[in-house]
Amino acid sequence: MARVFSGIQPSGDVHLGNYVGAINRWAHDQRPEHTYCIVDLHAITAGHDPATLRAKTLDLATWLLAAGLDPDVCTLFVQSHVPEHAECSWVLECTATMGELGRMVQFKQRAEGRDTVPVGLFTYPVLQAADILLYHAEEVPVGADQRQHIELTRDIAHRFNSRFGETFTLPRATLPPAGARIMDLQLVDKKMSKSLDSPQGTLLLDDSEATTRKKLLRAVTDSGTEVRAAPDKPGITNLLDLFAAVTGAEVAALEQHYDGKGYGAFKGDLAEAVNGFLRPVRDRHAELAADPGAVAEALRKGAAKAQEVASQTMAVVRERVGFLAGTVARSPVE
Repeated sequence: MARVFSGIQPSGDVHLGNYVGAINRWAHDQRPEHTYCIVDLHAITAGHDPATLRAKTLDLATWLLAAGLDPDVCTLFVQSHVPEHAECSWVLECTATMGELGRMVQFKQRAEGRDTVPVGLFTYPVLQAADILLYHAEEVPVGADQRQHIELTRDIAHRFNSRFGETFTLPRATLPPAGARIMDLQLVDKKMSKSLDSPQGTLLLDDSEATTRKKLLRAVTDSGTEVRAAPDKPGITNLLDLFAAVTGAEVAALEQHYDGKGYGAFKGDLAEAVNGFLRPVRDRHAELAADPGAVAEALRKGAAKAQEVASQTMAVVRERVGFLAGTVARSPVE
């Protein structure tokens, strides 16, 4: 089986786009060769509250476990618990170029209009490359907006290998067939996002079923009443993609089923499908949230597994770049 790595930030609230595009897929596909990371180092590239970061990190871990990620099958851990991520990132920063990082679309979007930009926001993709390369990942399941970062990771790895000898595996991005880019229910030209201030357009995992239904019934559609996916119908196209993602149905089959039935019946059925899809994970999350110690123990176990691999990779990296051999001080994972 292919070695897989993917990460998710503990910032904002976990929403349906996260679950459909990443979390549920991770749980379904998990194998011993798969590594999943809560990337809290990435979460501090902008201003943040320390107490909130800790709470969000634990809550995100709870959602991941509730979704079915099993620490006895895959590796699940918190990024800052494995210090090799930061060390590897520095080495790769000395391999990447300013021009490459300046071309990253996400950096341009996040830096636009800001008087000052943290250096971490600029070098963010290099840390992401270190996350992936430490575990010799062959596949990285990502949303469509992250493909450029995976290409940069490949370029950095190839350059390092050319200079210092074969060290890193060149990964490839993989996308789910449906739901890779679930759009906001109100701002249909924007991806559903934890950072987008659109409370009525974002379906949160911890929303009640009544709230979920209300948001879907109020979701933006298009002129007319035809349930059909088309470039000139972005609202209903997004809802069809969402329906397909939570049920496994083909969009064409959904179009045929709702032919002549109008938006009202379609939205009502979609709300029932989404709530049914999320009900098991919501129930399991409530159970796990009552025992945070068990969640923390699962993370400690995962960090130990991750560090075993990461430390071996960094030992090779240090030797290749010419660092003097010595004893590396380590502190136990908190």
